[in-house]
Amino acid sequence: MSENTITNKPIEEPEVLEKVPGRFREALHQLLKNKGAIAGLAIIAIFLLVGLLAPIIAPHDPLEQTMALRKSPPFTDSYFLGTDDLGRDLLSRLIYGARISMIIGVFSVGISLVFGTLIGVISGYYGGWLDKIIMRFIDIMLAFPYVLLTIVIVAMLGPSLINAMIAIGISQIPRYVRMARASVLAEKESDYVMAERSLGASNFELMFRSILPNCLAPISVQATLGVGEAILSSAALSFLGLGAQPPTPEWGLMIASSREFITSAWWIVTFPGIATLFAVLGFNLFGDGLRDMLDPKLRD
Repeated sequence: MSENTITNKPIEEPEVLEKVPGRFREALHQLLKNKGAIAGLAIIAIFLLVGLLAPIIAPHDPLEQTMALRKSPPFTDSYFLGTDDLGRDLLSRLIYGARISMIIGVFSVGISLVFGTLIGVISGYYGGWLDKIIMRFIDIMLAFPYVLLTIVIVAMLGPSLINAMIAIGISQIPRYVRMARASVLAEKESDYVMAERSLGASNFELMFRSILPNCLAPISVQATLGVGEAILSSAALSFLGLGAQPPTPEWGLMIASSREFITSAWWIVTFPGIATLFAVLGFNLFGDGLRDMLDPKLRD
């Protein structure tokens, strides 16, 4: 028995250590097999790179007006995508708009992710009257249409890009609360939680060091998809005059300010719309691939 014990120990330990990297390699392999996810990741990387390098790669100042060249069509002199109704370079405004849209998506999702996950974990872990109060309040928020709730919050805070991001983040909180709560309810009665509780682990340690890491898969997928939705919501608010204000080079505002020229200068409306479409599409494709990677039921 002693010889078997001695010979078995060095064999078992490496097997345990190899489990985590093996699972990571398998998940990464699943992601790389998903062509849609790779395409989405490539689109996101391009927009992020364009946003970061905007001052370097933009051919003109996005706010500079050249009235003599207003509504110039694409490929006019150095204006590759033409100019808008005030003679501003459309390509430069789209490049700077990529930076603004990425900031909007990350900032808005960051608000909803942090507060929604925190509230959901607390609600699901403690349960009882606290859970009932929180969930009834979440039900009230979900009773309002998402767009209407966002508009109401922006109207209360005042029209601006910062307030639009805050409103979008607050409006998305209920999704993360319900998702985090459901995951915590499924995990808090698990054997490993019971074992750590019996060893004297505090509630804080159980919630945020033991349970929460095992609930991040669905939350991370929702956060990825939420970035695209936040970009689209911000564009809608700017289109209604409740988001970014002139002369900010934001895609939704660019569409709103030039919609009257859709027949006479189609490029002023079309290119911001295409940029918005691809940005949202990139996050949606990557989010779907991430979901397939993290959900064993969806694997081949």
